[in-house]
Amino acid sequence: MHLSWSVLKHLKIQELRIVYQYRNCVRTIFSKTGKWPDDLRGGARQDIEDYWKEKVQLQDEKSHQCLDPKKEKYYVLSMFPYPSGRLHMGHVRVYTISDTMARFQRMRGKQVIHPMGWDAFGLPAENAAIERGELPENWTYSNISTMKKQLENLCFSFDWSKEFATCDPAYYRWTQYIFLKMFEAGLVFQKEASVNWDPVDRTVLADEQIDEMGHSWRSGAKVEKKYLKQWYIRTTAYAKSLLEGLQDVDPNLWRDIINLQRHWIGHCNGCRIEFKLKHGNEFLDDTLSVYTTSPEALCAVSHILLNTEHKLNKQEYYCKGERESVEIPDGKLMLQAINPLTDKPIPLFLSSTTDYLLGTDSRLGIPSIDEEDRHFAVTNGLEVIEVIATERDGSEVLVNSEQFSGLSREAGFDAVTKYAREHGFGGHITSSKLNDWLISRQRYWGTPIPVMHCQNCKTVPVPLKDLPVQLPKISSLSGKGESPLKQATEWISVKCPRCGSDAQRETDTMDTFVDSSWYYLRYLDPHNTQRPFDKDKADHGMPVDLYIGGKEHAVLHLYFARFFNHFLCDQGMIRHREPFKNLLTQGMVMGQAYRVKRTGKYLKPEQVDLTGKVPVEKGSGVELDVEWEKMSKSRHNGVDPQDVIDIHGVDTNRLNILSAAAPKSHRQWNPATFKGILHWQSRVWSVVTEYIKHRSHGNQTNSLTSDELAKYENSINDYRNSCIVHVSFHFGFTFLIHSAIARMQMFNSNLKKIPSEVAACSQEFERAVCDMVIMLAPMAPMFASELWAGIASVQPKSTQYIWDKGVLEQQWPEVDQDYPLPLIVKKTSGELFQLNIPRAELDALTKERAISLAKTHEYYSSSLDGRVMHNITFKLNPCFKAELNFILADDVAKQLKKKVKSKS
Repeated sequence: MHLSWSVLKHLKIQELRIVYQYRNCVRTIFSKTGKWPDDLRGGARQDIEDYWKEKVQLQDEKSHQCLDPKKEKYYVLSMFPYPSGRLHMGHVRVYTISDTMARFQRMRGKQVIHPMGWDAFGLPAENAAIERGELPENWTYSNISTMKKQLENLCFSFDWSKEFATCDPAYYRWTQYIFLKMFEAGLVFQKEASVNWDPVDRTVLADEQIDEMGHSWRSGAKVEKKYLKQWYIRTTAYAKSLLEGLQDVDPNLWRDIINLQRHWIGHCNGCRIEFKLKHGNEFLDDTLSVYTTSPEALCAVSHILLNTEHKLNKQEYYCKGERESVEIPDGKLMLQAINPLTDKPIPLFLSSTTDYLLGTDSRLGIPSIDEEDRHFAVTNGLEVIEVIATERDGSEVLVNSEQFSGLSREAGFDAVTKYAREHGFGGHITSSKLNDWLISRQRYWGTPIPVMHCQNCKTVPVPLKDLPVQLPKISSLSGKGESPLKQATEWISVKCPRCGSDAQRETDTMDTFVDSSWYYLRYLDPHNTQRPFDKDKADHGMPVDLYIGGKEHAVLHLYFARFFNHFLCDQGMIRHREPFKNLLTQGMVMGQAYRVKRTGKYLKPEQVDLTGKVPVEKGSGVELDVEWEKMSKSRHNGVDPQDVIDIHGVDTNRLNILSAAAPKSHRQWNPATFKGILHWQSRVWSVVTEYIKHRSHGNQTNSLTSDELAKYENSINDYRNSCIVHVSFHFGFTFLIHSAIARMQMFNSNLKKIPSEVAACSQEFERAVCDMVIMLAPMAPMFASELWAGIASVQPKSTQYIWDKGVLEQQWPEVDQDYPLPLIVKKTSGELFQLNIPRAELDALTKERAISLAKTHEYYSSSLDGRVMHNITFKLNPCFKAELNFILADDVAKQLKKKVKSKS
């Protein structure tokens, strides 16, 4: 029989109510009574958390305040949340992973940076204001208060002294500052771009405000495309830098994220050229941007072709008599582009038959290097200028190319693009598909764009001393009109800082991606009132050692954040060009969704009949599709984290969300998995109980001989070291926390098998129990704190622990220096044999020493001696293993031959 989460929750809560009625007369925990209970029944988990939560939080706060410059820093950053109202299970997963990593690194002696804040601007707050009559600011800060309490309740060790919200003027002042620095650098510009236009409400809509039929979600009107003047950041100017930066990150850490970034950026083998446009005797405000892979041939451009979807395809630009309507696909326009090198006019044509490069809607016609362009030019009577001459040796040089004549074609490419950059008409090396960043939003709840529009001076940046440009107070939002800020007439009207004439503020606000593209730097100096951050503090804290968040942000957000960091590095504000050392992209939490096959309608769990062989709709008996899908309100498959905590407590929920699936994999939410976690916790409690019981009664006699005891101690030592090796490796390198949990469960099972008389007197057993609880602490800090208090109460003998301090202040267990670890020897990636060497020797192992050791093995002489090597690679993971790979030349040749054969 299948029971849904909602049914289980109801039954469990009823059970807990009964349990809690009697818990006080049954028993309570050691930290309250001084008596160690034998098991965890009767609400003991809740007792533990009630007692330890505040103490753990105070200890976390203290650890953030105790700054030690001698310690190695470790910056753990989880993507900050949008304050939507309440946490969902996706939040719980990412922040539990983040907290586990932060606590682990802190116990390893690192100075951990683990901040939290709020990505607080955005459309939902504005929608709430329109629908509920509540101001976006009030709605946002109310949600922040709720979600912060939830985060604190989950016992996350965030440094709240670094907290900020991006909607705070103290933060977005510096977002505006960086924007103006980009403006000074020529990276900010305006041009017309299409928007989603609601003709009834006369307002701009985001894509998510349009239904699948193309209608406005609010007015129901058919959405139109309209061109408005929009603000852009020229991110393409950094395309080559961002592409090359991917060579500087560790491929073993970034892995597939490198390919995602490369695919987004594209192949950077050309540039955009900006052409001034002339209509009759008048120049247009906008320029025409055209991508080309042959900027060195710019002097030979005879025409420019535009796709019929291009924004310049307007009736007003048609030649008289050329065409009667936009339905006719091709024709010449009454527009001319001005060649920036020769000042000659270039005719523009619409063409529906031209093959345009991916991501482009225009093409330079260069007859001297392209036959299709030559044919078009001759057919239309256009001048053909030869600019590429071939020398006797086959090399190509530029001719008829102004000051660039005589350069080789390759040198001409570099020279023309450099000249274009210096003179402001493009030239930034980029790909054809990559576009500049449109940051304009016709919204209220966003960072105001700090520029003014003056009749005399045109676009004028707000002086830095006048930042921040704060959002004006409003009484309500209607959701109608081009931009809500246009209603704030007093706020709009200003004086031009250059000429003193009347001017108007910009009424667009910034894309929220702008706010979240540099927040990781502000965390390092969140209260600075003189600049965005202090360079020394940023240089010390950067790069982020571990960045954790959803894979859906591994393209755009990561691209924009890297762009910001590259720009700020060029400005001399930071030393590190790449902001993130390691990335952990966690999967989504999936819930079971029930959907009617015929209609696709999602049902609530209480509308589903699960008593038969297949789920059906109650009442109708219609068969349902059951699938694991991302949790959401619309699919009725979400789980409120508070409901889970009410039943199982915080630490059990933390352990559950970390178990069963790798962080990068999707996590299928199934309440049945709690059974295994609860069982594990009980078994850990049982082992500690066994230890306390024996040690409380002093030394006990046993019938074991010294040899028998030594045998058990060796086994316990091996269990302990093996567990430390694998848990430390997974926590520190692979982040496969579920695998670490599996190892700890195995370790616990092994300790359970140790005879009582060994547990009563074995020093190794004591050490194993202590290390088990320490390794549990980053994942379940309150539960582990209670276990540690119990252990410390019986006067243990081990001297490597600080007995007057809690478990979270202990050092992470170390693998014994003499414990054998593997040197794995491979032959062309296939394992050949292993050599076990002491940990101390392995940690200091070099490639030369590893080869020397490998040659002592009998398999080396039979498999490798005398063979021709293509390469020998060596990889060392300290405290875990080393790998030596002999890549044989004949194996490589076979692989190449096989590859060629498969292609043919």
